[in-house]
Amino acid sequence: MFHKRKFTPINPQKYRGDASNIIYRSSWEKRVMLWLDKHSQVISWSSEEVVIPYKSPADGRFHRYFVDFKITTVNGKTYLVEVKPAKQCEPPVYPGRNTKKYLTESMTYIKNQAKWAAAREFCKDRRWE
Repeated sequence: MFHKRKFTPINPQKYRGDASNIIYRSSWEKRVMLWLDKHSQVISWSSEEVVIPYKSPADGRFHRYFVDFKITTVNGKTYLVEVKPAKQCEPPVYPGRNTKKYLTESMTYIKNQAKWAAAREFCKDRRWE
């Protein structure tokens, strides 16, 4: 189990938000932060600063989706990026019966799909990718 930690950027001027309070929740997120901080094509970036409302199919209620990264590049494009293992991006394989693991993986997949659909609409309205 990976525990959240603070990230200290080398180029804090590139960070949009409180550069003294950047948190990563996985080693993958840390690697992305290091890359964003050092890459010359990245003008600015932020972590969990963009919040998108979405309706969860799990309970039919609205929730807030904190997008992992917002990135602006020298070519003027802005991207929203989510860092997830491939397993959470694909529907789980049905094991022949409804195990607790299968139900949990299914719910994660369904919620992620709802979040990403809301993010696509959010980006479309702003001409982001």
